[in-house]
Amino acid sequence: MGQHYLKSLFSPKSVVVFGASDRIDSVGQIVFQNMLQSGFQGGLYPINPNHSEVQGCQAYTSISQIHEPIELAVIATPPQSVPDIIEECGKQKVRAAVIITAGFGEAGETGKALERAVLENAKRYDIRLIGPNCLGVMRPDIGLNATFNKGSATPGNLAFVSQSGALCTAILDWAKSNDVGFSSVISLGSSADVDFGEIIDYLISDPKTHSILLYIEGIRNARSFMSSIRAAARIKPVILVKVGRHAAGSKAAMSHTASLVGSDDAFDAAVRRAGVVRVQSITQLFSAAKALSCGFHPTGNRLAIVTNGGGPGVMATDCAADQGLVMATLSDATIERLNQVLPPTWSHGNPVDIIGDAQADRFQNAVRACLEDPNVDGVLTILTPQAMTKPLEAANAVIELSRQYSRPLLACWMGGEQVEESRAAFNHARKPSFRTPESAVEVFSFLSAYYQNQKLLMQMPGPVSHHLEPDVDSARMIIEGVLHERRKVLNEMESKALLSAFHIPVAKTLVAHSPNEALLIAQQLGFPIAMKINSPNISHKSDAGGVMLNLANAQAVRGAYHEIIENINRNRPDAIIEGIAIQPMIVKPNGRELMVGVTNDPVFGPLITFGAGGTTVEVIGDRSVSLPPLNTFLVKELIQETRIAKMLGAFRHMPPINREALESVLLRVSEMVCELPMLMEMDINPLIVDDQGALAADARVVVEFRAPNQDRYGHMAICPYPTHLESCWQLADGTNVTIRPIRPEDASLEQDFVNNLSAESRYFRFMNSVHELSQSVLAQFTQIDYSREMALVAITERQGKEIELGVTRYAINPDGESCEFALVIADNMRGKGLGHKLMVTLMDSARSKGLKSIQGEVLNNNVSMLKLLKRLDFILEASPDDDSIQRVCKAL
Repeated sequence: MGQHYLKSLFSPKSVVVFGASDRIDSVGQIVFQNMLQSGFQGGLYPINPNHSEVQGCQAYTSISQIHEPIELAVIATPPQSVPDIIEECGKQKVRAAVIITAGFGEAGETGKALERAVLENAKRYDIRLIGPNCLGVMRPDIGLNATFNKGSATPGNLAFVSQSGALCTAILDWAKSNDVGFSSVISLGSSADVDFGEIIDYLISDPKTHSILLYIEGIRNARSFMSSIRAAARIKPVILVKVGRHAAGSKAAMSHTASLVGSDDAFDAAVRRAGVVRVQSITQLFSAAKALSCGFHPTGNRLAIVTNGGGPGVMATDCAADQGLVMATLSDATIERLNQVLPPTWSHGNPVDIIGDAQADRFQNAVRACLEDPNVDGVLTILTPQAMTKPLEAANAVIELSRQYSRPLLACWMGGEQVEESRAAFNHARKPSFRTPESAVEVFSFLSAYYQNQKLLMQMPGPVSHHLEPDVDSARMIIEGVLHERRKVLNEMESKALLSAFHIPVAKTLVAHSPNEALLIAQQLGFPIAMKINSPNISHKSDAGGVMLNLANAQAVRGAYHEIIENINRNRPDAIIEGIAIQPMIVKPNGRELMVGVTNDPVFGPLITFGAGGTTVEVIGDRSVSLPPLNTFLVKELIQETRIAKMLGAFRHMPPINREALESVLLRVSEMVCELPMLMEMDINPLIVDDQGALAADARVVVEFRAPNQDRYGHMAICPYPTHLESCWQLADGTNVTIRPIRPEDASLEQDFVNNLSAESRYFRFMNSVHELSQSVLAQFTQIDYSREMALVAITERQGKEIELGVTRYAINPDGESCEFALVIADNMRGKGLGHKLMVTLMDSARSKGLKSIQGEVLNNNVSMLKLLKRLDFILEASPDDDSIQRVCKAL
């Protein structure tokens, strides 16, 4: 594989600065001065047609005068000049540009036209752009400071990517005084071309970057963003701040669900599924990064507190409760151990108050005991400077312990002058310390969230979760029929038919168009019955007077029919009345009224919600939100996040509900979302669940036409596990082989497979001497994003154990039209047709994605692979960069 296509942006060997100037405090002056002062070792060329020299360097009137190859252009000239500059750069084969200039898409129609011209020229010459309207880019370790920030950054291992240039300058100033260093600082500006997704993709493989920090104002491409942060979070911590948490929703909602779920709910659900940590402030951003970079391995939310002051311990406990953390229950063995090392007056519980006269040894003994308790996931130790306290000795004891244990150990040394030395010691040791208990507890909550979100990241649900297949064709026909009639809202009968197609139990419902028909239906169904208006225009039937319950006889039914019609004519004279829906009264004395919903976020697509149901859902506001697809693990998580979850177990005189029935409904709704892209909004309210099962008493569905997409799940932010690519095959010797997409749980299978390859096979595959896959590479190989890459494994079973026989994979290139492939077969499987079968299957998969070509690199001495590729009609040619390699390519 060649170098990353953004390498010329992040590691250029030569830089040209358009608009470089001597005019004090102009953007061009500061940018060029920064490049000179930051120690950039490559070629540096100022472009200024009005001067022969800029800041002591020879200036050029145009880039064509420079007779060296240029890799990066930095542009700080008026916006009208930028399209032509990009054209000039293209002719000189420049591959990346940072446009600091403002005055484009944010500046009205003229600016938008300029931006279009810039993008057209860039695309024609294959130039990738950062900006416009950005601070610029820094790579401190190579002396690249292509920004107009006054000053540089210290080299470090944090990458900071921000949509706000102003915030970048403030953070760079703060970082200097707080000993925080950066591998990269990237200001995206308007993100007209390169956005978060591609930047994060580069940082994943950047060895200088250990953690990725993001400041986000909005997301343009949800699939690219989700794909990249999910890939990154599998390898290194990703921590982000997103502003605009309380922005009011702008769309008119046609369902309860849509009015309950805002855009920030969608973003929150997305980042949880991505395995990243979301914080609320810049201080928290760096505190969480520092804690995660210490090598801690968070395993849960049970916190133990060790303190030499009762008050701070109580403050920390209150904050832990506010954050939803659990105060750890110390084991009997730990209590006994603490009794041996603490004075009799210690608190005998958590918080562990070791009394005001505690010296370093008491801190050390108490903290060690808590770290070794299996009921504890992390420890916060708090020191207040008292007359007999020796803060620095205690700090050194805690620092030493933090090096011995992987569980989170946070320190809060309260006070000022007396603890300054201790804070310096913590900083020097790169261990997190805090001034207040609240800030320390907050960071532990982020560590706990990171652990939980990493578990969510590992989930790879398929689109269909049941053995009983849904009737997708019938469901699509119902929706197409509604859209053909130029309607968007399904009536009650259509809504329930849609649910039935996915095997969601619904209350039997019939529609009456006259009082007499209502009487006949009521007698057929049996009293008591419920009657509801059947209208595509009315979401909240009760509010419009369109619901009558517990009707026990014919007279009541006739009266109710007339009353409902009169209520609707009076309250909603504009509504279309399509009759009155009649169903038996659902008598479930142990039933809980719940709501399951679907809404569509303009950025992240479909969301599934769960919470308390009934007529007061907006008032109660009890709901949790998740991105589909769901599996049982994710469904349990979704349920548990609500307040109503506590009422689903045994409650007063009621037995616990049938959890499997509820989980089944949520899984079925996930299937609906995956398979029905035209499903925009849905309420199942109420969903009545008791110990016997679940029943959808009412449903409302909103649909919208969507043009067919070649990507079956292109409407979703997270691509489901592609079960449709699973197939069975048989070798000539009768060995049964399953070919399927790789899964995260295949890590040990993949490791064993690589370990069992011959040294030659490993060399042919990786083009270097690989003995064993590292954990990060293993994660990259098995925890893939199916929307942008595919790995197919060939599996057989021997003595009840799965054995991997071969694997092939492709990764889509940045052009979105081609992909790079790899293939490796177990040594004892060569010559049996498995390689040919895997390659044909992989190419079929790539073709179905709309890819136009597949390409790769093969060593000249890998004769068997080259023979296979010739039989598959690949074109082979010598690599221009390495004469030991053949470049191979085939049109799909």
